[in-house]
Amino acid sequence: MIFTCQPGFVDLLAGELSARGFAPAEQGAGWVRTEGRPGGDLPDLCFPQMVLLDPVEITGDSVNGLAAKITEQFLTTAKTERFEGEWPFIFEEAAELDGLGRRVKGVEKMVQENLKKRMSRVAKLAVADKPRGVARLRGLYVFFVDFKRAYVSREAFFGGQRRMADDEQAPSRSYLKIEEAYIVLGREPGFEETVVDLGAAPGGWSYSASKRGAKIVAVDNGPLKGGAYNNYKIEHRMEDAFAFRPAAGEVFDWMFCDLVEEPHHVMTNLITPWLEGKWCRRFVINLKFGRVDPLALLRESQAADSVFGRCAVNLRIRHLYHDREEFTLVGEVRA
Repeated sequence: MIFTCQPGFVDLLAGELSARGFAPAEQGAGWVRTEGRPGGDLPDLCFPQMVLLDPVEITGDSVNGLAAKITEQFLTTAKTERFEGEWPFIFEEAAELDGLGRRVKGVEKMVQENLKKRMSRVAKLAVADKPRGVARLRGLYVFFVDFKRAYVSREAFFGGQRRMADDEQAPSRSYLKIEEAYIVLGREPGFEETVVDLGAAPGGWSYSASKRGAKIVAVDNGPLKGGAYNNYKIEHRMEDAFAFRPAAGEVFDWMFCDLVEEPHHVMTNLITPWLEGKWCRRFVINLKFGRVDPLALLRESQAADSVFGRCAVNLRIRHLYHDREEFTLVGEVRA
């Protein structure tokens, strides 16, 4: 299989795969190739953004040659398929080679032209965009590792990560992370739902929820800015996020937490009381791993005896497109 991730985090991807029983055989900037696969379904993984299942290696010296082989691979495997709606048509490349992107675009364009000639109706249904959310879909997925070599797959798994559009009123870049996290969870705050944002300043996550009509309690001693400042949907409490507690009997629909703090301190002194106390129904949490062992922190968070293992369901841990040295955890509190 081919696993892709953010460039700069490939060693962590390879480490996660090894820990889950995969055998990394080759890697580059933003990708790992494994040989063989463990039995059973694909496990829920943190670092992969796209996984090409059962890929076939294609080699060629020219754009024309590569495009012809990719076209034939698709036509051969699609002979008995019915295409009733839009299907993914995704071409990507390794990040480290200057000029590779232009070559891939040239191959992609030629494959499109070839398919229009051979399967006009099917070609019109092709969509050059990843699905929104966690999904496993058939389509055409091509990943170039260098100028002469690509891997082609008809089926891929997506972890939900994707680039999000910015908002000029957003107080900070962190706004993009919460927008992306909604896609991974498959749900976002609804109108009049309640949100507590622990460590809110400057207010990117609170602002995101306010755009959806939610009612937010933003807890932080720091100031709110941009679209979060003086926002009538946001009540700013100038308090310490670790000390804040809901009123007796109060349960928030959502708990947000994005604190620049040591992750074990956050889990022990903030996350644990909130989840054990069932003070919220759903959560989006960032844990910073810059000063700890990221893979050890990941294992701890996934463990059955962790606060998430004991108190959460539908947990997903992702290294988002917009994350840096951090994980994003989304899920629901166990009823």
